[in-house]
Amino acid sequence: MNIIDDLKLQYNIGGIVTKLILWNVALFVFPWLFFALLSLLGVPIDYLQFVSLSSNPAHLLWKPWSLLSYAFFHSGIMHIVFNMIVLNFSGRLFMTYFTAKQLLGLYVLSAIFAGIGYILVFYVLNINAPIVGASAAIMAILVATTTYHPLLDLRLLIIGNVKLWHVTAVIIFIDLMQLRSENMGGHISHLSGALFGFIFIKLLKNGTDLSTVVSRILGFFANLFQKNKTTPFKKVHKNYTKPVEISISKIITKDKSQQQIDEILDKISQSGYDSLTKEEKEFLFKVGK
Repeated sequence: MNIIDDLKLQYNIGGIVTKLILWNVALFVFPWLFFALLSLLGVPIDYLQFVSLSSNPAHLLWKPWSLLSYAFFHSGIMHIVFNMIVLNFSGRLFMTYFTAKQLLGLYVLSAIFAGIGYILVFYVLNINAPIVGASAAIMAILVATTTYHPLLDLRLLIIGNVKLWHVTAVIIFIDLMQLRSENMGGHISHLSGALFGFIFIKLLKNGTDLSTVVSRILGFFANLFQKNKTTPFKKVHKNYTKPVEISISKIITKDKSQQQIDEILDKISQSGYDSLTKEEKEFLFKVGK
């Protein structure tokens, strides 16, 4: 089995966490290879500008998809490697308590929420800078799981046993400490994602599952683009037997004749042949021919 077949198998049998990781990896590797080839041919194109989220709200007019696409693209190898490690860790913890649809819904909605938060803050600060990366959505998944089960025991290498909320608190603290760093936009989106993860679980505990919005939208488009599986036309074969041409008058005559014969025979059995009239004798004669 080659690597392509192995990836296909992992995608088919893997859960939503595996699928999200493979989507992110594929959207990092294939565009990078394609545009690197174009660059070697003398056509350099910065493809990230088409999928990154700009802090300028006006840019959403010509690339509205960037409000979500930025959460599936990464700027470098270390960027995606670290994010996928944390996604695998937090995603599998989340799946211990929730469903695949809820994880996907949380990923999508938190990315949009964090993107809006990033745009608002940078617009107020009058800073123009694009961002890419799944960090905000991953942070939402981690915080959502922590909010639901903060005292979950974890065994970390070297450190040993810790609570889940300890890990989450350290990561949030690092983001807060680096708000004034060069990657301020990234840390703002992280904190926005964390806030959404917290809100998501609080609403879920109160009976409101925000992920159903994403499930319904995806279901709508799936039904829209799915080929109509109409039932093919089936020709109904019906056995056809050529009707026997039977004269109705003959059937009636036969019935009447039989009835008359029966009456004559009854009369003979009761009174003898001599009791028959001339017409009855002539009738028997004709039938007997």
